[in-house]
Amino acid sequence: MISTLRKHLALGIGVAALLAADVTTAVAQPAGPSPMNQLRQDTEAIHALGISGVQARVIEPDGRQSVATSGTADLNTGRPVPSDGYFRMASTSKTLVATVVLQLEAEGELSLDDTVDHWLPKVVRGKGNNGSRITIRQLLQHTSGIHDDLPGYTTPEEYYRQRHDVHSPERLIARAMAHAPDFRPGKGWGYSNTGYVLLDMIIENVTGQSAHQEIEDRILRPLGLDRTLWMGTSSTLPEPHARAYQLFGPGSVVDVTDQIPVDHQNLSWVTTTQDENDFFRALLAGRLLPPRQLTEMKQTVPVSAEVQQLWPGGRYGLGLVERPLSCGGTYWSHEGGDGGYITLNGVTEDGRRSAVVSMSEARGDTLEHILEQENAAGVLIDHALCAGGPGTP
Repeated sequence: MISTLRKHLALGIGVAALLAADVTTAVAQPAGPSPMNQLRQDTEAIHALGISGVQARVIEPDGRQSVATSGTADLNTGRPVPSDGYFRMASTSKTLVATVVLQLEAEGELSLDDTVDHWLPKVVRGKGNNGSRITIRQLLQHTSGIHDDLPGYTTPEEYYRQRHDVHSPERLIARAMAHAPDFRPGKGWGYSNTGYVLLDMIIENVTGQSAHQEIEDRILRPLGLDRTLWMGTSSTLPEPHARAYQLFGPGSVVDVTDQIPVDHQNLSWVTTTQDENDFFRALLAGRLLPPRQLTEMKQTVPVSAEVQQLWPGGRYGLGLVERPLSCGGTYWSHEGGDGGYITLNGVTEDGRRSAVVSMSEARGDTLEHILEQENAAGVLIDHALCAGGPGTP
């Protein structure tokens, strides 16, 4: 989920040149910090914005890893950020959901052109909403036009009042159905968590199992991702983890760790930087989907102007975001932001180089702060994926 703007929707480090010489000449060669030092600098630059805790992990094509942390896991105790700490996965779990849907399509269990009504008769109705005109593909790609109306909080008082509320999928869909569509199906782009609530329900109707069980059986267990966990209506995280904070305004930083994700069916996942890297590497390397379905997943459309501010040059596929690299080419990702945790990730086209940065404070009080945080984290991902040189993964 994208909080505030994130919900509804660069920092650079200068380095000096070094001299390299051979037996006959001395030639000035531009050189930057090592990948490990660059990662440290980039995590520290994020922390310098005022973000309490940062952890990042980069995996290179040969499997070598760089891990860096900055800041504190707890503003009260000052304990360090754990390098393998859990965090809420939030909307990154949409890629898990999309992967299961595409696996079911590959097995002939459903078609991306099936309508919502085919699997959920009369669920999408009222105020001009019509499930007979919306396809599974449009739900996956946020082109359904379904208005997003998930509950949320914008003040400390709202957080304390709502943090343990539990919302059924039916209740969340009913909220969306109280609004007219944002646009006709297929005629625009609008980020819709509600669309993924419907996809969870479709997965359950097709398979007879909950979406989170299908994710465990089809993705997590085969890949050995035993630190990616569905927490249901638990308001806590496993240890170790950094406390999660939300900046509501000057002098108003609140510990928001204790809460039940609004869409606990879809957003109640916790993970680690290791598992998130491993998932995206496996996906892009073709270990989870046949070639035709992976190609379908990577067919993208432009995102809205609002979300372009968060993802400059970004395009959306089926539960997967394509973003440009400064060194040429593009990478694949899906950001997650919920409950104080903001996470950016990226993997190269071949799945061989990847990076994840998780921040345990959301600076969601102003657009300026949101974009500052997004840009600094995006620079870290870009540096990590461009470390192989211009135009190379």
